[in-house]
Amino acid sequence: MVVSGAQVAHGTSGADTPAPAFNLIMQPEFPLNALILASEALRIANQNSGRELFRWRFVSEDGAPVRASNGMWMSADDSLQTMPHADYYLVFEGNLPVQRNSPRLLNQLRGVARFGATIGAVDTGSFALAQAGLVDDRQVVLHWEAVPSFKERFPQVSVNGQIYLVENQRITCAGGVATLDMMLDIIGRLKSPTLANEVANALVHTPRPASAPQRLDDRPKLAKLTLSDRILALMERHLDFPLSLQEIAHRLDVSHKTVLRECQRSFEETPMRLYLRIRLQASRNMLFYEEFSIKDVATACGFSYPSVFARAFLAQFGMSPRAFRDTLRRGQSQTYRPEVRRLSITPPTGEAQ
Repeated sequence: MVVSGAQVAHGTSGADTPAPAFNLIMQPEFPLNALILASEALRIANQNSGRELFRWRFVSEDGAPVRASNGMWMSADDSLQTMPHADYYLVFEGNLPVQRNSPRLLNQLRGVARFGATIGAVDTGSFALAQAGLVDDRQVVLHWEAVPSFKERFPQVSVNGQIYLVENQRITCAGGVATLDMMLDIIGRLKSPTLANEVANALVHTPRPASAPQRLDDRPKLAKLTLSDRILALMERHLDFPLSLQEIAHRLDVSHKTVLRECQRSFEETPMRLYLRIRLQASRNMLFYEEFSIKDVATACGFSYPSVFARAFLAQFGMSPRAFRDTLRRGQSQTYRPEVRRLSITPPTGEAQ
């Protein structure tokens, strides 16, 4: 089923001032759950108030339907060229963000930013903001799986691990359910916290603060961080130049035997084997989100040679890094403009007239 924003009842305005407008920009493979939560929050705010408090449009690069990451296609109300002026521009992005952020999109974001609009990014949308030069002196939030790729490409931009961040006229969000938390915050700022709470109740959701961590294992403990927490955090901070067991112990101010015992107790792994798993998972995420060369991915994740990386990746995931990427990209290409693809692979049924 193809859904259009124009088919959603936006309500009728009873206000004297124009309702804040949102352009929800859908990039290929965007997260549908995040887009639905964003638009539903605005719809419910209008419904509960009985008037048009907010307006929104679904936008794609050329105005054509866009495929979401779950395979569904979403119709657009406008293209980047025809979209109306808005107060908020939110970029919803999935995998391969850099490759799919066109010069037209980046120029549009720069242009509306110059005229005072608020620019937002959901999931990996922060790649577009960084490419457009709109966050060089700011912190950003994006989905935790894409953080290693983002840091590799934009080392000058600071990444924050919370669920969303509102900083002046920039909003960045990790995606998923965090999108709803972000929208509730925006509704509360633009209208009232009471209305935001009504929307949260309608969606059976308990709002979280922006500072909430993205992952369960990143939640602050009632007591101080355990040694296993500190070991994981240290390893994740040092992917490109892995630390030795002695260096890990020294930085944690414990003996190397203590590190060994803790890794065996908490993870049933030796420290170095655990470290390897963390680096391999980071490399898998980079292959998923980016088109870095295999050599660059190997270097970013602390492997001295691509061949060493390839062997370790094969042992962990059952296929080489190149085969993993090729399989993933083939699946993505088969869902892009399927009607054209069918024409290209369907044999002729008769002679040309």
